[in-house]
Amino acid sequence: MKSYVVGLDIGGTKIAAGLVDLHGSLAVRMEVPTQQEKGFDHSFGRMIRLVESLLAHPSLKQASLIGMGACAPGPLDPEKGILFNPPNLSGWQNVPIRAKLQTQYGLPVHVDNDANAAGLAEALWGAAAGHAHVFYTTVSTGIGTGIVLNRKILHGKNGIAGEGGHVTINFGDTSYRCNCGNVGCIEAYASGTHAARRALEKLKGLPSLPPQLLEVTGGNWEDLTMKHLAQAARQGDSFSRSVIEETGTYLGIWLGGIVSLLDPDIIVIGGGLAEIGEPLFQAIRKEIPKRTINPFARETPVVKAAFEKDVGILGAAALVLSLPGRSRRLRA
Repeated sequence: MKSYVVGLDIGGTKIAAGLVDLHGSLAVRMEVPTQQEKGFDHSFGRMIRLVESLLAHPSLKQASLIGMGACAPGPLDPEKGILFNPPNLSGWQNVPIRAKLQTQYGLPVHVDNDANAAGLAEALWGAAAGHAHVFYTTVSTGIGTGIVLNRKILHGKNGIAGEGGHVTINFGDTSYRCNCGNVGCIEAYASGTHAARRALEKLKGLPSLPPQLLEVTGGNWEDLTMKHLAQAARQGDSFSRSVIEETGTYLGIWLGGIVSLLDPDIIVIGGGLAEIGEPLFQAIRKEIPKRTINPFARETPVVKAAFEKDVGILGAAALVLSLPGRSRRLRA
């Protein structure tokens, strides 16, 4: 009999759920808009109906369910399964999500931060498969990180370790204030949102705008994104290329410190900025050895994540299937 795990990815925009087999293959996928602006009862109800639809899928008629994993933005307590106050989930304060789901479905449930879960999925089945020590980061609107050491997620004393996007790389520059309130976080320099803002500031000081950028933005250059910069760079725009390389340099400075601290087997980068590809990765790889005491830094692979769209579902499922020697926090 085939066995599946339910993976549940809870986000501010959408809630996605899927059936994942023991080898990390996604058999069935469903999603609904979260509609979090309508409050907790509404969005939680949508989530329950989504899971019920998934459990009614014909694929489960000749199969068994061994558990459910759920991931969500932090802060949260992975041991108790409580969401404290996710900033993009209105009304989800102190929600005992693990207990609610276990009561509803009678299944073992594991809960964790979405970046932690994504890192575990990459370690189990993705770009870091076969490695014991993995540093995972998703670089998009913000920067999230997950740390897998000795095949276990690093949680820390309160369960909220791994907030690597809020490591300060320049405490003296108050012009780069992070959404967390601190100044100089790597997120304030190298997330997609902030990197595009930095590019806009530079553009305003140019005597003329690069024609490639005007083309890819349709003339609406003030709505510039990193995707536009990547497109213009591929068309030969040196300005866009310089912004991408500068962003890679900032990430390399940060990751050099991570290598000094953790000495990972591999660094995996996901999120929207990873889609830029080699121009970004080359700048990162070039900078890391300059910023670490680790003499083996050049041998540490820096690779693109294998999973993107469904990484939340796969990550949630990975919490149940886990790695050999899983930590106490990942047990029911």
